[in-house]
Amino acid sequence: MAEGLADASESRAERKERTRRAILDAALALAADSNLAAISLRQVAKQVGVVPTAFYRHFGSLELLGLALVDESFRSLRLMLLDVWRHAPEYRDFIDGSLPIVAQHVRENRSHYAFIARERTAGPPRVREAIHHEIALITRELATDVARTGAAEQYSSEDIALLADLIVSFVVTMAERLVEHPDSEAQTLAEARTQLRMLLVGALNWQSREA
Repeated sequence: MAEGLADASESRAERKERTRRAILDAALALAADSNLAAISLRQVAKQVGVVPTAFYRHFGSLELLGLALVDESFRSLRLMLLDVWRHAPEYRDFIDGSLPIVAQHVRENRSHYAFIARERTAGPPRVREAIHHEIALITRELATDVARTGAAEQYSSEDIALLADLIVSFVVTMAERLVEHPDSEAQTLAEARTQLRMLLVGALNWQSREA
């Protein structure tokens, strides 16, 4: 009896997760030609084949659905980048290790990155804030790992933060280009690598006034 109840409970959990996944995928598809603010809860529910009240069992609003997509988009990327950065002995390794990881992640999650690129400037306020927060988290984590390489002896903490911000800004731009021009991935990667190495040439010759 108990085993039967456990199986039934697991089946309900699986169905709930499938519906949640379907809602997320439907929102990505519907917002592909516009943005999250332009679609309605009813449109998403209809796309999934559920009644609007079923939507609320998973998300309290479209904005909360957008926040879930932001979290989903960044979570695995941050973990992969952290793994690269924490095993990077030199500055160039931050670049050479990071760019292929980002390109692969964009390739495997193109609809998510297209969503992020659109919503970063045109999304609901809380979604925009969440995207900026995630990018700021990546920037802070990079700054921490740059300092770990010994940069703290040459740069002030403020300059390390600025350097990390520059690198992440380049990578964000590269990701958006990869979304827009998937057939030019090799060229986009090569250009981004060259641009970042040029940036690091200047950084390596920089001396903070207060290191």
